[in-house]
Amino acid sequence: MQIKLSNNFEKNLYLIYEFIAKDKLSAAQNFKKELLKTIKALSDFPLKYRKTYYFDDENIRDLTFKGYTIVYEVDFDKKEIFVFHIFNKNLPINIKKENQNESY
Repeated sequence: MQIKLSNNFEKNLYLIYEFIAKDKLSAAQNFKKELLKTIKALSDFPLKYRKTYYFDDENIRDLTFKGYTIVYEVDFDKKEIFVFHIFNKNLPINIKKENQNESY
Protein backbone atom coordinates (compact mmCIF):
# COMPACT_ATOMS: atom_id res chain seq x y z
CA MET A 1 0.00 0.00 0.00
CA GLN A 2 1.13 3.51 -0.77
CA ILE A 3 1.33 5.96 2.15
CA LYS A 4 0.34 9.60 1.69
CA LEU A 5 0.85 12.38 4.23
CA SER A 6 -1.45 15.39 4.49
CA ASN A 7 -0.24 18.98 4.67
CA ASN A 8 -1.78 19.19 8.13
CA PHE A 9 0.15 16.14 9.34
CA GLU A 10 3.43 17.48 7.96
CA LYS A 11 2.86 20.91 9.50
CA ASN A 12 2.09 19.48 12.93
CA LEU A 13 5.00 17.03 12.74
CA TYR A 14 7.30 19.97 12.01
CA LEU A 15 5.96 21.86 15.05
CA ILE A 16 6.47 18.81 17.27
CA TYR A 17 9.98 18.34 15.85
CA GLU A 18 10.86 21.98 16.56
CA PHE A 19 9.49 21.71 20.10
CA ILE A 20 11.57 18.60 20.87
CA ALA A 21 14.65 20.07 19.15
CA LYS A 22 14.64 23.06 21.51
CA ASP A 23 15.64 20.65 24.25
CA LYS A 24 17.70 18.14 22.28
CA LEU A 25 18.19 18.02 18.51
CA SER A 26 19.16 14.35 18.42
CA ALA A 27 15.96 13.42 20.28
CA ALA A 28 13.89 15.33 17.70
CA GLN A 29 15.69 13.62 14.83
CA ASN A 30 15.20 10.20 16.42
CA PHE A 31 11.50 10.90 17.12
CA LYS A 32 10.85 11.85 13.49
CA LYS A 33 12.89 8.96 12.10
CA GLU A 34 11.18 6.36 14.30
CA LEU A 35 7.71 7.80 13.67
CA LEU A 36 8.14 7.73 9.90
CA LYS A 37 9.49 4.17 10.15
CA THR A 38 6.40 3.16 12.16
CA ILE A 39 4.11 4.83 9.61
CA LYS A 40 5.91 3.12 6.73
CA ALA A 41 5.32 -0.26 8.44
CA LEU A 42 1.56 0.34 8.10
CA SER A 43 1.91 -0.83 4.50
CA ASP A 44 2.27 -4.40 5.75
CA PHE A 45 -0.39 -4.29 8.49
CA PRO A 46 -2.73 -1.34 7.82
CA LEU A 47 -5.35 -2.35 10.41
CA LYS A 48 -2.81 -3.03 13.16
CA TYR A 49 -3.95 -0.12 15.33
CA ARG A 50 -7.31 0.54 16.96
CA LYS A 51 -10.35 2.00 15.27
CA THR A 52 -10.43 5.73 15.88
CA TYR A 53 -12.64 7.40 18.45
CA TYR A 54 -13.06 10.45 16.24
CA PHE A 55 -14.87 8.96 13.22
CA ASP A 56 -17.45 6.20 12.84
CA ASP A 57 -15.45 4.32 10.24
CA GLU A 58 -13.61 1.00 10.65
CA ASN A 59 -10.96 2.11 8.16
CA ILE A 60 -9.89 5.18 10.13
CA ARG A 61 -7.34 4.26 12.78
CA ASP A 62 -5.38 5.76 15.68
CA LEU A 63 -1.69 4.94 15.88
CA THR A 64 -0.28 5.88 19.30
CA PHE A 65 3.41 6.79 19.31
CA LYS A 66 5.33 8.23 22.29
CA GLY A 67 2.34 10.14 23.66
CA TYR A 68 1.05 11.29 20.27
CA THR A 69 -1.92 10.04 18.28
CA ILE A 70 -1.59 9.72 14.52
CA VAL A 71 -4.91 9.42 12.69
CA TYR A 72 -4.90 7.63 9.35
CA GLU A 73 -7.36 6.15 6.87
CA VAL A 74 -6.97 2.89 4.99
CA ASP A 75 -8.45 2.79 1.48
CA PHE A 76 -8.29 -0.78 0.21
CA ASP A 77 -9.76 0.14 -3.19
CA LYS A 78 -6.99 2.66 -3.89
CA LYS A 79 -4.40 0.58 -1.99
CA GLU A 80 -3.54 3.69 -0.04
CA ILE A 81 -3.01 4.80 3.55
CA PHE A 82 -3.68 8.48 4.14
CA VAL A 83 -2.14 9.97 7.30
CA PHE A 84 -4.06 13.12 8.08
CA HIS A 85 -3.36 14.21 11.65
CA ILE A 86 -0.96 14.03 14.59
CA PHE A 87 -1.58 15.48 18.03
CA ASN A 88 -0.68 15.02 21.67
CA LYS A 89 -3.10 12.34 22.85
CA ASN A 90 -4.22 14.60 25.70
CA LEU A 91 -5.03 17.52 23.42
CA PRO A 92 -7.10 16.44 20.42
CA ILE A 93 -7.95 19.37 18.22
CA ASN A 94 -10.35 19.76 15.34
CA ILE A 95 -9.69 16.63 13.33
CA LYS A 96 -10.83 16.57 9.75
CA LYS A 97 -9.72 14.84 6.63
CA GLU A 98 -8.13 17.04 4.00
CA ASN A 99 -6.58 16.71 0.59
CA GLN A 100 -3.44 14.69 0.48
CA ASN A 101 -0.04 16.25 0.07
CA GLU A 102 2.54 13.76 -1.10
CA SER A 103 3.39 10.11 -1.20
CA TYR A 104 5.70 8.53 1.31
